[in-house]
Amino acid sequence: MLENTPSPEVFHQLAEEALTYLPRRFRQQLNGLAIIVEDFADPSTLEHFGMQSPFQLLGLYRGLPLPSRNHLSTPSDQNRVFLYRLPITRYWQNSHHTLAEVVRHVLIHEIGHHFGLSDADMEKIEDSVE
Repeated sequence: MLENTPSPEVFHQLAEEALTYLPRRFRQQLNGLAIIVEDFADPSTLEHFGMQSPFQLLGLYRGLPLPSRNHLSTPSDQNRVFLYRLPITRYWQNSHHTLAEVVRHVLIHEIGHHFGLSDADMEKIEDSVE
C-alpha cells in the first residue's frame, strides 16, 4: 500500500466536491451515474486496455454514452465512473497538484466519456482552457 493513502470515503467526498465544478446543465444529466472507488482496475480491464501495470489506469467510464442512447436503448449495465484510488494516489504524490485537483481532473475526464467525448476532444478542451 502507498504511504498516506486517503481512504475510499475521502475519494468519494472529493468526487462529490468535484461535481460542483460542472455547469448545472451537465450535472442534471448525471442522474443514474454511479461513482465507484476501487483500489485498482480489475485484471481483465487492464488487459483490455493493454496496461502493463495496474498503476497506469487512473479512471474509467463504463456505460452507454448519452449521444448513443435512444428510446430503444436497453443498457445492459449501469453507467459508472471508476476512480482507481492507488494509481491516483501515486500520481498525486509524484505531482505538484493537490489530491482534489487530480480527482477532479480524472472524474471530469471520465464524465466527458459519459457525454460522448473522445480523449482527443477532451485534450482540445483542456488545451483551450490552459
